[in-house]
Amino acid sequence: MIPFLDLQAINAQYRDELVAAATRVIDSGWYIQGNEVKAFEEEFADYCGSKHCIGVANGLDALTLTLRAWKEMGKLKEGDEVIVPANTYIASILAITENRLKPVLVEPDELTYNLCPAKAETAISRNTRAILAVHLYGQLAPMPGIMTLAKTHNLLVLEDSAQAHGAAINGKRAGNWGDASGFSFYPGKNLGALGDAGAVTTNDDELAKTIRALGNYGGHKKYENLYQGVNSRLDELQASLLRVKLKQLDSDTRKRQAVALAYAKGIKNPTLAQPIVAQSTLDDIQDHVFHLYVVRTTQRENLQKHLQKFGVQTLIHYPIPPHKQQAYQGLNQQTYALTESIHQQVLSLPISSVMNKAQVQQVIQACNKFAVI
Repeated sequence: MIPFLDLQAINAQYRDELVAAATRVIDSGWYIQGNEVKAFEEEFADYCGSKHCIGVANGLDALTLTLRAWKEMGKLKEGDEVIVPANTYIASILAITENRLKPVLVEPDELTYNLCPAKAETAISRNTRAILAVHLYGQLAPMPGIMTLAKTHNLLVLEDSAQAHGAAINGKRAGNWGDASGFSFYPGKNLGALGDAGAVTTNDDELAKTIRALGNYGGHKKYENLYQGVNSRLDELQASLLRVKLKQLDSDTRKRQAVALAYAKGIKNPTLAQPIVAQSTLDDIQDHVFHLYVVRTTQRENLQKHLQKFGVQTLIHYPIPPHKQQAYQGLNQQTYALTESIHQQVLSLPISSVMNKAQVQQVIQACNKFAVI
């Protein structure tokens, strides 16, 4: 069976370095907010091209604390509207409602599944204060258009970069487009820790300072609390492991892209809609980091069973859209036909930096043998 994602094999590539990094932390006797976190924050900020990186406990906290910081800074207030794609993972919505802001769901671009600036513009009201641009599956949302829209209407822009480490448009990477960006380092991400971890990147000095305080019980100095904060800090151990893997991120991304390119050229089944790369041609896909390789079909259940039979494990990202979740019943009364069809039809094929050519060909052949019933 070809696993959807073989984390054991991925981390085995760097085992000696990971063990050395963990040993370094263990032997240091310093486990919270030490040199490893500081070094990783500097290295990841440099990688993204941003001025600041603030390590936090996870990707959801990265988004939640950024919105909270804007409230503390007077840039947002309870009840303000935040535009967000309707087909995102629920974490994007949770960050908005946790801050008592109102999510305004917008249908995505049908080809890329990312936020469409034209559709977002139609959703702007006198209460709109921000756009949460989600970079789904590893491809940046159309940030030049989104930033132009935000500037025209004086809106804040928060990137949800949980799936887009290293993705770029014209050389400008995720984490350096909006006013801030939230990253997840969940183990399955392109840059994954060995546990939960996250970060915020920004070029705003005041925002960075406020987020850092909010995630440290509300203060910069022990026992002095400026805000009613929380405990959300990237720990030394995870930071040390992320430093090891960050050095290999671009190399790992190129391996993912090679798999994606092989899929794109090899899968000839017309019943499977394959990813569309908006910013580049099929032969030049450096701007899409392919966190996921998602195909779409009206016969998803049959396709998944077929691939399982041929030894290919797949996953669904995501079976239920946020507005259909019990947690958000009544939040939005309208339907989102495109979003609902996407969630009913998408299927993620295996893709990683450790897949070999034989495995890739097995997936391709299995997809090409699928027949619609």
